[in-house]
Amino acid sequence: MIKSAVIGCGYWGPNIIRVLHEDSRWDLKYCCDLNSQNLERLSIQYSGIETIQDSEVIFNDPTIQAVFIVTPLPSHYLLAKKSLSAKKATFVEKPFVGHVEEGKELVKLAKKNNLPLMVGHIFEYAPAVVKIKELLDKNEIGSVYYISSTRVNLGIHRGDGSVIWDLASHDLGTIFYWLGEEPISIQAVGKASIIKENPDIAFVTLRFPSDILVNIQVSWLAPSKLRDIVIVGSQKMIVYNDTDPFEKIKIFDKGIASLNHSSFREFQLSYRTGDIAIPVLSNTEPLKKEIAHFHRCIENGETPKTDGNAALRVVKYLGLAEQSLQNGGKVIQIST
Repeated sequence: MIKSAVIGCGYWGPNIIRVLHEDSRWDLKYCCDLNSQNLERLSIQYSGIETIQDSEVIFNDPTIQAVFIVTPLPSHYLLAKKSLSAKKATFVEKPFVGHVEEGKELVKLAKKNNLPLMVGHIFEYAPAVVKIKELLDKNEIGSVYYISSTRVNLGIHRGDGSVIWDLASHDLGTIFYWLGEEPISIQAVGKASIIKENPDIAFVTLRFPSDILVNIQVSWLAPSKLRDIVIVGSQKMIVYNDTDPFEKIKIFDKGIASLNHSSFREFQLSYRTGDIAIPVLSNTEPLKKEIAHFHRCIENGETPKTDGNAALRVVKYLGLAEQSLQNGGKVIQIST
């Protein structure tokens, strides 16, 4: 068993604690949080786990092999640096860090100490996302024209960053994983509707070298929870609805069958409408797959699928999107 500790037991931390507690391959020793009420709830729910408020106890305990950092973004860099310096395998929730240079330092430190450094981009472990990656790699929908993502809810207005940093990190990580390339330009527009200078709605547009256009809508201010991504290809189209418990992916055999010029500036379009395919997906919880992967990385020396370098790419474009937003939606060209 790998002896572990979790730092941060507020919003997402309890989910990681649950999975670690249920998996016999992990020995969860410490749960750490500054909020005593969070710790009281955990001590009632899980007997035998030490609840502490000082993370230094974890870093100074030589028996701890792995640390899960599930705290607000501003604390990620310092906690991860302490964990890696103490020779602990380190898991950091997304977003990885607030600045690219911080992330580069952590990646270098992990390599120096020969430690796995993994970032919690959970959607890359979701069966639906993995299936879509397979479909795209096999060219099942033809050339991708564009991708449109909607991630909105009447959600928590976070005080440690804009809606871009909170929500768009999911979509950027997923889309980079699917396409295997980085954009050549990025633009973001949005506004702070409720809390001044803290944007709660944003639209991020990216252009890729393969002529794919991507638009990401994120919002904490919407009437209902939507987690939809539409991928339109030259042959077929995919709709991914993460909130649907049974039919997360639908593949539409729809498109333009032919385009003929009937006269000058006049076109005759022939549309094709075929079947809708719904792939059968594994019902394994993505968080369990993610944490099981981290376990293999520690045990076998594998490089994490969502390692520090992969996470740095997301941090880079989150920063550029925020920069564009703060400059009135300026288009930022990116040199390759």
